[in-house]
Amino acid sequence: MAINWREVNFDWNHARAFLVTMEEGSLSAAARALNLTQPTLSRQVAALEEELGLVLFERVGRGLEPTPSGIELAEHVRLMGEAANQLSLTASGQSNAIGGKVCISCTDLDATFRLPKIVKSLREEYPSIQIEIIASNDASDLKGREADIAIRGFRPQESDLIAKKLYDIHATLYATSEYLDSICRPKKKQEFSKAQFIGFHKFNQEYIDILNEKGIEVDDKNFAVLCNNHLTYWEITKLGMGIGVMPVEIGDNESLVERVIQDKDFFKGEVWLVAHRELRTSRRVKTVFEYLSKSLVN
Repeated sequence: MAINWREVNFDWNHARAFLVTMEEGSLSAAARALNLTQPTLSRQVAALEEELGLVLFERVGRGLEPTPSGIELAEHVRLMGEAANQLSLTASGQSNAIGGKVCISCTDLDATFRLPKIVKSLREEYPSIQIEIIASNDASDLKGREADIAIRGFRPQESDLIAKKLYDIHATLYATSEYLDSICRPKKKQEFSKAQFIGFHKFNQEYIDILNEKGIEVDDKNFAVLCNNHLTYWEITKLGMGIGVMPVEIGDNESLVERVIQDKDFFKGEVWLVAHRELRTSRRVKTVFEYLSKSLVN
C-alpha cells in the first residue's frame, strides 16, 4: 500500500523523544539516554502531543504515566524505531541486535542457584543485552522502576503489572545428621518442641504460626538465630545450628543435610514472573521476560 506522505505530519525526533521517555520512565532518564537536556526533551514530547492532538503522558506524583493513547501509540513508534535502527545497522553492516539494559529483581536464592546459568545462555543468544540483577528478599517496586522484571513468590495485585505464574515451590525442613542425632531424631511432630530452628528476621512470627498449624509446636525460645539473608540462613543450617527450611531442589542436592520431614510439600508456594506494562512496548524487556518464562521451570 502506498504511503500518503501528506498525512505524515510529525517530526521523527519528537516521536523518538516520546518513545525513549516511555521506555526509560522519566524525562530525566530519557534525556540522559538521548544526551539531551531535560527541557529540550520535554519540549519535543510536548511538540509531538501538539502535532498529533493527543495527551501522551500524565503526571502521577513526581513521575510520568503513559495515557491509553500513549500506550497505543508507543507500539507504532517502537516499530518505527526498530526500522530506523535496522536502517542504521544495515548501513553499517551490523546484525539486527537487541541492545540495552534489563534489570531483574529476585531473591538471593534465585540469584545464586537459578539465574546465573540462565543469564549466561541468554547473553550468548543476545550479547547486546546487559543484565543487571538485584538480589533482594524485599519486593522491588516495578511501578517506581526499581527493576524491569521481578521474580516473586506471590501474585501481584496491581492492575498495571503483567504477571505469569512459573511454577509451584515445594519445600521442607532440613538439618545435619549430627544435629538430628543430638536431639534423638524425633519421629513425631510434637517431639520437635525442644528443637532449635533457624528463623527469619522480618517474618519469624508468621513462620512460627505456620509451624504450629502444621503440628510443630514452637515459640520464640526455639529460635536462637534469626537471619534476613537466605544464603546465610542456609549456611547456618548446614553448620548444624538448628533446623531450616529450603526448597527441595536445593535441599535435596546438599550432602551436608537431610530431610527432617520427608513430605516435600510440607511447605508450598508459587513463583511469579512480573513486569511493568512497559513490557508491551520495550523489545528488550519483552525478550528477557519471554526467555525467563521458558527457562525458569521446575
